[in-house]
Amino acid sequence: MNTKNTSLSDIEIAQNSEIQHIRNIASKLNIGEDDLELYGKYKAKLPLSLIDQESISKNKLVLVTAMTPTPAGEGKTTTSIGLTEGLNLIGKRTCVVLREPSLGPVFGIKGGAAGGGYSQVIPMEDINLHFTGDFSAIEKANNLLAALIDNNLQSKVNNLNIDPRTIVWKRVMDMNDRALRQITIGLGGTANGIPREDGFNITPASEVMAILCMSESFSDLKKRCGNIFIGYTFERKPIFARDLNAENAMAILLKDAIKPNLVQTMEGNPAIIHGGPFANIAQGTNTILATKMGLSLADYVVTEAGFGADLGAEKFLNIKCVSGGLSPKSIVLVATIRALRHHGGAPKEEYNTASLDRVQAGFANLEKHIENCLKFKVTPVVAINAFPSDSEEETTWIIEACAKMGVKAVIADGWAKGGEGMTKLAEAVVEAVEKGNSNFTPLYDWNDSIESKIETIAKEIYGAAHVEYTSTAKRDLRRIKKLGLEHLPVCMAKTQKSFSDNDKLLGRPRGFDITIREFEYAVGAGFIIPILGNMMRMPGLPSVPASSNMYIDDDGVISGLS
Repeated sequence: MNTKNTSLSDIEIAQNSEIQHIRNIASKLNIGEDDLELYGKYKAKLPLSLIDQESISKNKLVLVTAMTPTPAGEGKTTTSIGLTEGLNLIGKRTCVVLREPSLGPVFGIKGGAAGGGYSQVIPMEDINLHFTGDFSAIEKANNLLAALIDNNLQSKVNNLNIDPRTIVWKRVMDMNDRALRQITIGLGGTANGIPREDGFNITPASEVMAILCMSESFSDLKKRCGNIFIGYTFERKPIFARDLNAENAMAILLKDAIKPNLVQTMEGNPAIIHGGPFANIAQGTNTILATKMGLSLADYVVTEAGFGADLGAEKFLNIKCVSGGLSPKSIVLVATIRALRHHGGAPKEEYNTASLDRVQAGFANLEKHIENCLKFKVTPVVAINAFPSDSEEETTWIIEACAKMGVKAVIADGWAKGGEGMTKLAEAVVEAVEKGNSNFTPLYDWNDSIESKIETIAKEIYGAAHVEYTSTAKRDLRRIKKLGLEHLPVCMAKTQKSFSDNDKLLGRPRGFDITIREFEYAVGAGFIIPILGNMMRMPGLPSVPASSNMYIDDDGVISGLS
């Protein structure tokens, strides 16, 4: 077994790893060099022509999700990458398919999203920074539409008579900046536009990001861009991006961004990274095209969905899988002992203090997530993401408690050991897949009423007793029905910190009500968004941002990035 230096930071581990030319990685998927669009030596875009429906139908999709996380997250990406290394070590040709990181968290508080320790994708700095420019293209397409809207407000040619008070489309930028959440634009005289209230979202919250992730072809992307809802005219006529003839220009800006990106894991296995929507506001998964690309090229594809299974996995299964015709053969449910202690009542300063009592109390949260996976007719495998503070007593108890539910739990040590620490998890996943017991079934029919779909998720997944609607939400429901959008799935916008819409209710709350405050409709992306509580679409920086501890030397070597 290779000795790993776990005292190094993530970026030091990544910088010390051996990186191969992307041609070598592509060859492991039988991709010829002529099919690669190279972005230097270590990154490439893949043409959509490589997607093959016959291969997709026979290869195995594995979803990685998690219990309700602590603020630091429980390591889904690290587990996804480590599991990919482990599966390849046991002889399964496997590719990992992930989301792209956003610059806001990188320079803010959360850090990057390229895995950690000895389970990372590389080149880590490139992936966490500008990568291949996809986020920039999404930002430009989003802001082009915003510019076209404001231009139309004051134009005398083809003026659509848009009521500025009804415009819901916002500008975006990929950085945390709370000062831009609510702004006034168009000041300074008639030459500078029509004054109105506006604001910025962060790029992952843009509907263009959600559209990119739901599109199945370039023509589909263009059509979805045209379907973006903008607002109403003074006569209450709905206005869409197609009414501004915006879809072609937006698609032009996205012509390269629609192609999935190929990079590599630290152990030289293929990794496809593409798209990056929020999971508490949007669908929280990589693009359908990237997932299908992986399934076209590898026997096993490991992918992840953001936050806990009540958010990312629910949306992955009810929205993405139904839309894209995908069927996962296994679900890996990531748990950490520190998260179990958290849900068992441990304060933050005691997350790393062993306590069997708190783990036993917090298990109710993991138990509910296991039950939810089973409702989709997929038996999960629990991955106990290992930390140095874990005690053998706590770990043994969790494994036995999962076994009583008919679920296998395995220690996952990918952060410290890479693929060698993940072979047992890989074997458990293969065993689950080969048993053939999974028969993925969505939880609701898209043709159900909006209220029925919401109630199904609230009661079955969250464990709520009742759903309430504010007067604003009831008004929005009437508009949804009038627009003929009832057939769309629902993408719940909810806190990631609790099953409920109250982030203070930890563990497994019961008998609670949830309140739908209002609705948004992402017509282009193809889903309705019920809003539960206040959703943050433009984060702010902490008092000491991560950027304060970053450094780049004269040779371009970066430190402090994590």
